[in-house]
Amino acid sequence: MAPKILVVDDSPTERFFLTDLLSKKGYTVITAINGEEAYAKTKAERPNLVLMDVVMPGQSGYQVTRALSRDPDTQAIPVVICSSKSNETDRIWGLRQGARDYLVKPIRPDELLSKIADLVA
Repeated sequence: MAPKILVVDDSPTERFFLTDLLSKKGYTVITAINGEEAYAKTKAERPNLVLMDVVMPGQSGYQVTRALSRDPDTQAIPVVICSSKSNETDRIWGLRQGARDYLVKPIRPDELLSKIADLVA
């Protein structure tokens, strides 16, 4: 069975780009448009990995990542933050919230696929 990846981004363009890229590589993709939906879908769907945007309406990606990493039901699911926030302090903060990795947009497909392969193997 193909690994399931949850793509969380409030940008329809970004969601389409990531969904298209991942589904062509054989992954099952589900999406969420905000933090609240991301948390609920992670609990319900149990994806193998979550790709998390940071800047979204409502809860930020940092808040959702922290909640997922502290919840015993979801803490084993790796979260990779994909954000336009490119400062080193943003990356460090994301990792401190429990993210396994932090990628800066625009996402390079080869780098993303490599990180996913490492985390869902």
